[in-house]
Amino acid sequence: MRLVQVTIPAGKRETVLEVLDEQGIDYVVTDETSGREYTAVAYFPLPTSAVEPILEELRDVGLDRQAYTVVLSAETVVSEKFERLTEEYEEENGEGSGGDRIARQELVARAEDLASSLPTYVVMTVVSAVIATAGLLLNSPATVVGSMVIAPLIGPAMTAAVGSVVDDAELFRRGVVLQVLGVVLSIVAATAFAIFVQVTNLVPPGLDPLGLTEVEERLSPNFLSLVVAIGAGVAGALSLMTGINAALVGVMIAVALIPPAATVGIGIAYGIPALAVGSAVLVAVNVLSINLAALLVLWYAGYRPEHFFRRDQARIATLKRVAVLIAAIALLSVFLGGVTYDSYQTATTEQEIRQSVNTELEDPAYQSYELVELEVETTSEYVLFHRPETAVVTVGVPPDAPRPGLASAIERRLATEHGLDIEVQVLYFEVERG
Repeated sequence: MRLVQVTIPAGKRETVLEVLDEQGIDYVVTDETSGREYTAVAYFPLPTSAVEPILEELRDVGLDRQAYTVVLSAETVVSEKFERLTEEYEEENGEGSGGDRIARQELVARAEDLASSLPTYVVMTVVSAVIATAGLLLNSPATVVGSMVIAPLIGPAMTAAVGSVVDDAELFRRGVVLQVLGVVLSIVAATAFAIFVQVTNLVPPGLDPLGLTEVEERLSPNFLSLVVAIGAGVAGALSLMTGINAALVGVMIAVALIPPAATVGIGIAYGIPALAVGSAVLVAVNVLSINLAALLVLWYAGYRPEHFFRRDQARIATLKRVAVLIAAIALLSVFLGGVTYDSYQTATTEQEIRQSVNTELEDPAYQSYELVELEVETTSEYVLFHRPETAVVTVGVPPDAPRPGLASAIERRLATEHGLDIEVQVLYFEVERG
């Protein structure tokens, strides 16, 4: 619920109060004695979803657009009229579907508040990127999560979406510029920090980033990345338009952006093109998907420009931006699809190799053999795509067991049954049982 305070221009007092009476709204009116062109101030409580239509109706009867209007959050209103008004708007919107939707004016104000000042935004973005980089190199999930909490990235994405649907070009440009700046700053800060820790030996000289779980999981983005980013965009837009605290949703958006951006920096610093390219694609897909989801949710919720004649202009601009976002996501999805298919092929190949090894070990010649470990080594093709090259099979055998050419037998079986031409290495692990 909201408490609305409006200043009433000279000559409009009776008209404004007549609208409030017709709508069954409780109000209090005080005289305005500042000597300006306004003669009274009206205070009245409204359900959240009623603020925008009531203000528009007051504008239609002559309430000056430059009038001093304040909308505050109210905790409790005890009034029979207010209860009837709430029930009326719940029936109009469908109970539970639109009761929490804030007014357009409040939406724009919240979006402007989320887009923090440039110095604060720059500092918080750099700090979160450095912390994320440290967390990745430490292989510490807790540290990576901490970096997401302080990342200020929800503001620019929501600002761009709101600016688009209400046809506020300045707000839209600010959101886009801050998003680009945030991603670039994150990558540059992560790269600089990763180089610094190498030069100062803050990490072991022989550290392989690809051996770190937190880094490896961002090496090969797939279609599931779209789900995370789209979900974050939808949640961000819903939190904005319902007035819910956006802090937790901001963490979700940071999940999709900060760790991948830090991983790009690590890939650049350590000279690993596959890591840098894969994570960069992930960042790009996530940014585009978050913006697309937020834009569609706000437009579907019915937010439009205040002036009627600007609504067609906003619709055309929004449709163009949606088309551009979809086209860009579709283009990057070809890459994601390739990585997803490559991961599927790699997993399938490993399963076929394991099946062939198990089948071969069922031969009576290997009855005393026991499979201990199977590792499939791959070689990179086209930066992120992989081809199985070597299968390393570790088997446990008694000390006096024969060695009847297991590697060659597995190679022949792989070629015959699955058409796989890979090298097989067998490591014998002697086991003595008492």
